[in-house]
Amino acid sequence: MKAIIINGNKAKVSHVSVPKLRPTYLLAKVEAIALNPTDWKHIAGKRAGEGCISGCDFAGTIVEVGSDVSKSLKPGDRVAATTHGANYSQTEDGCFAEYAIAKADLVVKIPDKLSFEAAATFPLGVSTVGQGLFQQALKLKLPTEPTKSGESVLIYGGSSATGSLGIQYAKLAGYKVLTTCSPHNNDLVKSLGADATYDYKDPECGKKINKDTGDSLKLIWDTISLESSAKICADAMSSDASGAKYGSILGVKFPREGVETKSTFMYTIFNEKFEKGGKEFPAVSEDFEFAKKFFGITEKLLADGKLKTHPEQVGADGLAGALQGMEDMKNEKVSAKKLVYRVAETPADSKADVEL
Repeated sequence: MKAIIINGNKAKVSHVSVPKLRPTYLLAKVEAIALNPTDWKHIAGKRAGEGCISGCDFAGTIVEVGSDVSKSLKPGDRVAATTHGANYSQTEDGCFAEYAIAKADLVVKIPDKLSFEAAATFPLGVSTVGQGLFQQALKLKLPTEPTKSGESVLIYGGSSATGSLGIQYAKLAGYKVLTTCSPHNNDLVKSLGADATYDYKDPECGKKINKDTGDSLKLIWDTISLESSAKICADAMSSDASGAKYGSILGVKFPREGVETKSTFMYTIFNEKFEKGGKEFPAVSEDFEFAKKFFGITEKLLADGKLKTHPEQVGADGLAGALQGMEDMKNEKVSAKKLVYRVAETPADSKADVEL
């Protein structure tokens, strides 16, 4: 099969064997893939082992289901899933390929009305939202048991693929949602449920949020996780740090004392130990169990039409096009769109490559 294979800080379309089915996994024919920042960062940062398959998000059709899977699945089912792309410990776990294996209990059956291209955009983002808003960092009420408090939560980076999902889940969970974005994305985030928007480029952004919330904001989730975003979040937060929580998706220092901070790492959802960046990570069964529950909630929200996928931008040339897309993401040429590619459109003789 054709797949995007990583060697050092380079990646190219190569021919490799179809991955072997493992007991808790399924094998799927990949129809569409979607890009995330982690894809190009693993290549540029040389975090992948030699010969790793790249990619974390896909949608496709089940070919075979492993022997130790609890979720009701069968060949022919349309599913979306996130995988551990560029996995140093299991080189065939990525999904930027014609076929992929995925942890079966974590896949989402996609409604007939949802295209493969749209369905590919959400799985990794959903796992990140689950950990950041509900399981580990902010510990909000779930959409299945919404709060009646009307408490405000700031989601920094609302027009990002993860932020746009976070807005919807927080709103469904009963919270008043504030967010930051560029002004030209205000209509997008408001259509997803944001109650108020703020321009992150405004030097007074954080202070305006603090003023508008009456110095009461205590729940902040930062989907960008840079020094600059952490500073704005710190300015926005209540001066009373008791009970205040700041969650991030990358390890960034929060410039306030007395605030509970938590950075999450979605790769722990698979309940398997792995190595990344020279560090060993253990299997974490509670992260897997929560992810299984949260993907189940997501499956129902999609079926009921209560969750919108992030706007996708479908590119040409399948896997070959995805290599260019990763370079565009690295060079900050992508905004408020999820880059998606149809694997079947990969040129038959493609030898495309990229150095990041």
